[in-house]
Amino acid sequence: MSTSSVPTGRGRLAGPLPFPDAARRQLADAQLRVNLRRATHTIRDKRARVVAELPDWEQLRLAGSAIKADVLARLPELLVQFEDAATRAGATVHWARDATEACDVVTRLVRQTGADEVVKVKSMATQEIELNEALERAGIHATETDLAELIVQLADDEPSHILVPAIHYNRHQIREIFAGRMGDAPAGLTDDPRALAEAARLHLRRKFLSSTVAISGANFAVADTGTLVVVESEGNGRMCLTLPQTLISVVGVEKLVPTFGDLEVFLQLLPRSSTGERMNPYTSMWTGVTPGDGPQNVHIVLVDNGRSAVLADEVGRQALHCIRCSACLNVCPVYERVGGHAYESVYPGPIGAILSPQLTGVTASPSASTLPWASSLCGACYDVCPVRINIPEVLVHLRQSVVDAHRDRPSPERTAMQALSWVMGDRRRYARALRAARRGSAPLAAALRRRTVRRLPPPLSGWTAYRDAPLPVGESFRDWWRRTR
Repeated sequence: MSTSSVPTGRGRLAGPLPFPDAARRQLADAQLRVNLRRATHTIRDKRARVVAELPDWEQLRLAGSAIKADVLARLPELLVQFEDAATRAGATVHWARDATEACDVVTRLVRQTGADEVVKVKSMATQEIELNEALERAGIHATETDLAELIVQLADDEPSHILVPAIHYNRHQIREIFAGRMGDAPAGLTDDPRALAEAARLHLRRKFLSSTVAISGANFAVADTGTLVVVESEGNGRMCLTLPQTLISVVGVEKLVPTFGDLEVFLQLLPRSSTGERMNPYTSMWTGVTPGDGPQNVHIVLVDNGRSAVLADEVGRQALHCIRCSACLNVCPVYERVGGHAYESVYPGPIGAILSPQLTGVTASPSASTLPWASSLCGACYDVCPVRINIPEVLVHLRQSVVDAHRDRPSPERTAMQALSWVMGDRRRYARALRAARRGSAPLAAALRRRTVRRLPPPLSGWTAYRDAPLPVGESFRDWWRRTR
């Protein structure tokens, strides 16, 4: 099911529904939960096996976290260094403050080539800024070449997982999508995975050979060399990065690493955490333009889109360490039951619950202000994060931010708490209130023959929806002490 984004100028980061309402809608889909459980457990079990092979895994996590902390501490300096290196290598670097500017830059660059169709490498950044929609409005069709992204695009749906965007579909559903939406799907297409992959391969091959413009993101950007890095499993990215004449890469400013040597750490952390592989089947790196080899027009669009605001938060900034591995999604009990669409953002799961509200602002939408509560705080996400993002810590921090943002607004709960504070602020008032409560509750307790109330009228029904309300005891501790001592 497609979800609508709330216009924020930041792209697909916020939705119109509070998380509990969006989650309740997804919980009605029993097949979704079956699909999610099967897929997430398969991926996380693979990850656990390959991680156990490395005796220095925790040291690698510490190194990755330290590198990312260093990047954020020197981000302006490293961005200038990257721009200088990439420009010397023949690339053109553009800067975009938000999603609107980024889409305008990319649209202008594509129009300058005269192309009305582009091929795309899987990219969270381009989904975040809603680039496909912006290009479509300009009369330019973007074809997703990642298999899972292609499935979602053909279904007119939205991704529900960072690594496996079509995780909410099983192979029978994918066969129906291909047969109904892929114009050149083979006759008699079955739901055999090999047959489905071959159908997608044939469909995309024609796109690769005819497109003159490609759009990518980047997993990493090396500051001292101006190099961009994309890791993938299918080879579609390699086709996009080498065949077209023009390559446009949209990169979040936090994707930097200081030196080429720092990649060694992340090229061990990322594949094991994401796909459960020891290394990615395809690791593509390119630095500017090489005459006669690959794209001859290389553009890099560096996007902020709220990241500077996240960087300013000493607790929340650790969300910018994220390398988009999706390990936290695969162990999250909440995500496993509701899927990615309930988060109403391109970033679902635990990392989305802390990243999306910070990029837009916690009061930007109903989803942004409720996502920090989309967690049981079990800590499994922190345990598996390859760069040690303390997601539970940030969730609690953001919950406080939401409360602080609404602190001055009148509410029945706040009024009740203020009244209770006044009563409990004086020992005599508190004692009188307890005596009055006991006298008032005695007839009710006698009628119910118990000391708890299971249902209270609104607005107190919010309490008894999940727990019983105890009635005051017949004798307080103070009265008992006075009587017996």
